[in-house]
Amino acid sequence: MTESGAKLFARLDGHKSVHDIEPRLFPQNTQSGPGALVELYGMEGTGKTELLYHFLCRAILPDDAGGLQLDVLFIDTDYSLDMLRLVSILDARLAGAAGSSSSPRQQEARVRACISRLLVAHCSSSWQLLVTLHTLEARLASQPSLALVLLDSASAFYWPDRGGGGASVAKQEENLSKCSQLLAALLRDYQISIFASCHANRRHCSHASSSSHSHLCRPWQQLITHRLLCSRQEVALTEGSEERPKGHIFSVHCTSTSSGSKAYRNGSFRVGDGGLEFV
Repeated sequence: MTESGAKLFARLDGHKSVHDIEPRLFPQNTQSGPGALVELYGMEGTGKTELLYHFLCRAILPDDAGGLQLDVLFIDTDYSLDMLRLVSILDARLAGAAGSSSSPRQQEARVRACISRLLVAHCSSSWQLLVTLHTLEARLASQPSLALVLLDSASAFYWPDRGGGGASVAKQEENLSKCSQLLAALLRDYQISIFASCHANRRHCSHASSSSHSHLCRPWQQLITHRLLCSRQEVALTEGSEERPKGHIFSVHCTSTSSGSKAYRNGSFRVGDGGLEFV
């Protein structure tokens, strides 16, 4: 693919701001900028999808609402993208930024403007995912503002591929390996950022607390520059002297290798109507 000089500079300039997508989760000086692949890893119910919604909203919100105003591709392999939840978070963030100065019609227009920066692709097999990634290069060349790709999830076809590959491990991992090779080329040539969720393998759940454990193929593991290990715990919420019903606190342990050596950071958040609330 070829692109004009103007498109090249627009694309490279637009990707600089991806560094700032969430400084509270990544170690200092190891932000998830151009060329990064961030894996959100954990068991079901540990906040991975809510984290993806947070990154998505941060990317497509306008500058005056604390966003980056970027175009985003959301590849939904689990068919679990909840547009009502996404709109609710956007509406809360925009309302908080505008205060009482925005009318309902203006608020709706601002939400629509955010959604217009989102492209959604659905994939029901690893083969469809591979085809989608093949077409992504043309999209990136023609749309310089597309700086972020979200994949929910990278492990969606792990078991179907294992069943379809027979006794050959190479056959079982063939499509995901090819997807990883394509992603490596896109990360290198187009300097995008990729955030992908990965469900922990229940057969290895005893190792789920290990930030180095992964059950996906080696080419995928070699792409990871940041790993967010997600977990959940129940806590008793108190308000004044009264104890409220138990809620959840979600913890994130980030391991980054983007700077050549490992760096770590821990973060915690609750999930509210307006998205993540860091604690």
